Amino acid sequence: MNIEYTENIDEKYYKLIDDEFNKYAKKNEVVCNYKMFAFIAKDDEGNFLGIITGNTYYGEVHIEDLIVLEEYRKQHIGSRLINAVEEYYKGKEFENINLTTYGFQAPRFYEKCGFKIEFIRKNKKDSKLDKYYLVKYFES
Repeated sequence: MNIEYTENIDEKYYKLIDDEFNKYAKKNEVVCNYKMFAFIAKDDEGNFLGIITGNTYYGEVHIEDLIVLEEYRKQHIGSRLINAVEEYYKGKEFENINLTTYGFQAPRFYEKCGFKIEFIRKNKKDSKLDKYYLVKYFES
């Protein structure tokens, strides 16, 4: 057996991962429903302002990345991207939206958006690298 490191994964491996997750979930009588998503914010001229990415699986919506270009921050673009995710998935049998962020990034921003901190994994060397786990439940 050889084990190789790569930073560029071929699309066929993403398909294989998806197939195997779904096969294992079905075997355990659980619906995986793994799907990637992205919402992109653009201005009226089509210029990129920001993006939110993530995936759905096991009845949850997981936010991976939220980026707003620095010159467009403090204009509610991030909260509008969060809201777009909420509106899109609301009423579609997902239980919650969850994410992680670091202390130096945006835990307070997500709290303002209605997320609750589930727990914080403390970094022993640098509190800016404390990792926050947050969740927001959809109303039944």
